[in-house]
Amino acid sequence: MTAPLDAFFTPRSIAVVGASRNPQKLGYVLLDNLTRGGFGGPVYPVNPNAESVLGRAAYAHVDEIPGPVDLAVLTIPAAAVPAVIDECARKGVPAAVVITAGFRETGAEGAARERELQEHARAGNVRIIGPNSLGIINTFASLNATFSESAPHRYEIAVVSQSGAMATAILDWARAIDVGFSKFVSLGNMADVDETDLLDYLRADPQTKVIVSYLEGFSDGRRFLAAARRVTAVKPLVIMKVGRSAAGARAAQSHTGALASSDAIVDAAFRQAGIVRAYTMEELFDYTLAFSFLPLPRGPRLALVTNAGGPGVMATDAVERYGLQLAQLSPVSRDRLAEGLPAAASSANPIDVLGDAAADRYQFAIEIALNDPNVDGVIVMLTPQAVTEPERTARVITHLSRMHEKPVMGVYMGGDAVARGRLMLDASHVPAYHYPERAVRAMAALERYHRFLHEAADGH
Repeated sequence: MTAPLDAFFTPRSIAVVGASRNPQKLGYVLLDNLTRGGFGGPVYPVNPNAESVLGRAAYAHVDEIPGPVDLAVLTIPAAAVPAVIDECARKGVPAAVVITAGFRETGAEGAARERELQEHARAGNVRIIGPNSLGIINTFASLNATFSESAPHRYEIAVVSQSGAMATAILDWARAIDVGFSKFVSLGNMADVDETDLLDYLRADPQTKVIVSYLEGFSDGRRFLAAARRVTAVKPLVIMKVGRSAAGARAAQSHTGALASSDAIVDAAFRQAGIVRAYTMEELFDYTLAFSFLPLPRGPRLALVTNAGGPGVMATDAVERYGLQLAQLSPVSRDRLAEGLPAAASSANPIDVLGDAAADRYQFAIEIALNDPNVDGVIVMLTPQAVTEPERTARVITHLSRMHEKPVMGVYMGGDAVARGRLMLDASHVPAYHYPERAVRAMAALERYHRFLHEAADGH
């Protein structure tokens, strides 16, 4: 183990304390997830009342396990946790994920229990994630130490959440559109390892390209922002920070015991640190796709391609609202569009290819937009009309996006008629949004981060 948190993410062996033969128990689900996930090292069930669990020999105590253990995952009652941490210390286990709830989030008695846990962990030199955690995943190590229904596939997004329920929602969303993750961490109460520790670890993680986080508060605001600046210098950091209202802050405190802070201060600090802030789950998902799939635009100038006037107007309004610009197409581009499009089409920006546009007409317009030196990014909008070809057009958009270094997004407006085309775009790593405003807002987030990197490089 070379880095402080390696024992969590690349353990050679794991003990599941509270492993159960009852499929309704978390100890069963966790052991089953580790097994089905294909973890390659030894996995030791710990259960004093069973000789074996899921076909593996069980042990009464952690310190009776014959081989070394790098990671312990605890699903036992809260009152028993400190004693098991002592066993881990005697065994030389460097890391433990405490799934068990019933600590600080339950009030004064739970808070006292959590302090006891911290004391035992510090005395035994055992690092803790949790308590009250959903668990952790490292897809690159075939490690699924969670009680989630199924693990994501490998991809370059890391997720850090202070809420287990929000973590499961993110996992479920990712499954629906076939997006994967590198690391996935449910922090729980952060009795030891906190959001800042994870930022530092993931900043140096070569398998993580984008870090996405759901936070209810900060363990130490200054320390967090210093770590965030180190991250944003090398990779995007997208954070949904909740508890914005006074009532929301109180709710966050009762949920995970998070420290509240003024939202205006958080906003300003996030901007200065280059953090991309999401205010809703929709924004969190939209930004995650954009930063994961696309290159950054080199400027704010957008070209819009649409087969209907309404979406073009909606997108134009959003361009102004989110601080981008409609690109002024070059005379060469406008002449080529005027020559190649029907007389009723618009060769200005937005480029309206008309309602009878098949995939080839989209291809013609998108290609000209992408080749224009005045264009930094392209958003392609499609509404289902009589001759529209959503799937063929999706293939065209995908092909052209791969041929250029400029970011390209799709907006497929509608239901069943365009659903398959939208999924095809996402699967090909072209973000596909339901509405123009969402695409423009995501493009604006990309552009702001590019500007932040540029200004940081210039010393501003």
